Amino acid sequence: MENPFDRNPGVAYGVAETVAPGVRRITCRNPSRMTFTGTRSYLVGEGALALVDPGPADRSHLAAIAAALRPGERIAHIFVTHSHADHSLGARAVAEATGAPVHGFGPHGAGLSETMRRLRRDGVDLGGGEGADDGFSPDNPMREDDTVGAADWSLTALHTPGHLSNHVSLALGDTGIVFTGDTVMGWATTLVSPPEGDMAAFMATLRRLQARDDRLYLPGHGHPVADPAGMLIWQIAHREERVAQILRALAAGPADAEAIARAVYIDVDQALLPAAQRNVLATLIGLADEGRVRPRGPLSVAALFELS
Repeated sequence: MENPFDRNPGVAYGVAETVAPGVRRITCRNPSRMTFTGTRSYLVGEGALALVDPGPADRSHLAAIAAALRPGERIAHIFVTHSHADHSLGARAVAEATGAPVHGFGPHGAGLSETMRRLRRDGVDLGGGEGADDGFSPDNPMREDDTVGAADWSLTALHTPGHLSNHVSLALGDTGIVFTGDTVMGWATTLVSPPEGDMAAFMATLRRLQARDDRLYLPGHGHPVADPAGMLIWQIAHREERVAQILRALAAGPADAEAIARAVYIDVDQALLPAAQRNVLATLIGLADEGRVRPRGPLSVAALFELS
């Protein structure tokens, strides 16, 4: 299957674009190697609106969201897919301006897998924390299948850990539309950086989404994903091939995550190697849990791993 990503850089900043019935998108002007053209915020419904992912604490972006409201409309509910600052940091300002409650899975670090909780209890330093909004805490925690709605919309939480442990995707009623945050993006695969990032959890999330019958993903970055099934097939196969590459690299002898990333990620921009190293470390931790690899000595960012 061909690479499914749409990397067309065309973007309209600061304006509301209709991307699905009852859904408008506003793009923040915060482009980077990790955000592509910028964070996508979504207004859902009419009258009493939902705002999905307010974005960073960027005055011009928050002003653009406010300007997108039509006469008689108000933001009644705020949803945050996960506690990375480019998605969540603007939530409190919008809440203070509108009185709308903030919904999300939980504070940063909520939802850690048992493996990551154990490593944290053992004092293992895995680094990470890139872009974290450590102060994020929703007014209303959402768990799996919790639903919030108004007259013409409802959003149901799907706990989709992997990119972050507190990541939720949001299913829009029975439309087959899902706001996927950074779990499935339209332009690239996502960073999985331990301990809040967890590759085993991420793969389980992709397979769980695969069991659904959704027709459109609206991601936190990049263009809409019009073929969710095809995207998931490609992404699962891609991650499985990365596992095979990592195991082949270790067959040549013990290595750390940095060395493996340099050997395996030969097809990416060298500036993205630090992110690739985090993905490799997350994969190694998952493989160690399965008993397929093991660290030589204590587990750490710099640990050497070998085949079991």
